[in-house]
Amino acid sequence: MSSDVQGDDSLLPTPPSPVPDGVPVSRLVELTPPEQVARAALNRAKAAARARGLRPGEAPRRRSALEVQMGTSGAGPRDPQPVASTLSHLLDLNGMRAQVQVGGVMGRWADIVDGPVAEHSEPVTFEAGVLTLRADSTGWATQLKILAPNLLRRIADEVGEGVVLEVKVQGPGGPGFGRGPRSAKGGRGVRDTFG
Repeated sequence: MSSDVQGDDSLLPTPPSPVPDGVPVSRLVELTPPEQVARAALNRAKAAARARGLRPGEAPRRRSALEVQMGTSGAGPRDPQPVASTLSHLLDLNGMRAQVQVGGVMGRWADIVDGPVAEHSEPVTFEAGVLTLRADSTGWATQLKILAPNLLRRIADEVGEGVVLEVKVQGPGGPGFGRGPRSAKGGRGVRDTFG
């Protein structure tokens, strides 16, 4: 603070004088008349009602059927739903329907394809529209490669068009040539490779 403000006592607030006991506050302090306080409160309530769309003197506005959902005897959207419809909606929402449908194909492989094909092959993976099958012999692997268009048509009948785009066929799995006591250190060498 500057020195000239410190020396001026007229700027400092005066301490309150002691209130004598038993004297009403209205005699010591000028109060707002009660009518004026009540009128101000009424004006505030009217302004709040207008802001909500209510008008003084008008009948209360009825809500439309869209604003209030009336109860019905049938099932409504807020009622508990069957798991099947909820799960179906969830699969569509997350884009998982194709994976679940192909999973059903993999689980029911013997029902979808003929008996001999189901006996000699099994679905292994499904990724990015490619269903990979494993045959139990190289002869059946060749046969499945020839039957791939027919298999695609049967699978499309089960799960819908565009879910399985390609069928890849693998031969029988066997031991690798790179490990074991008789592995060739210098390379693969000459041998039968099972297609």
